[in-house]
Amino acid sequence: MSDTETNRGQHDIGGLNVDSLIDRSEHRLSLSERRVDAMMNLLFAPDRKIFNIDEMRRAIETLPSDLYENYNYYERWTLAMEKLLIGKGIMTPEEITAKVAEIKVRLKEAGVSV
Repeated sequence: MSDTETNRGQHDIGGLNVDSLIDRSEHRLSLSERRVDAMMNLLFAPDRKIFNIDEMRRAIETLPSDLYENYNYYERWTLAMEKLLIGKGIMTPEEITAKVAEIKVRLKEAGVSV
């Protein structure tokens, strides 16, 4: 591996032969992907300005390698949103954990597998 390659961020794939790793096919977004996209729109909204695209990009690019490599696009967005919401003091890790647990209970009660 060259010095240039070792200095690349995990997100920096420009010039590398990675076409086989990127799914460029058109597909419908799943319900969870649409929900993540909706949350992003709310958090980026000009009247809220909770965070911006640069903050989001930085949060994604600095995810630990194991998470970055093993999570899909929208899962990375979710992790980055969590990181930013906690980092800005908007939510605590405990609040997020409690809300996720609450949602899992509601889904289970509704017969949705979690």
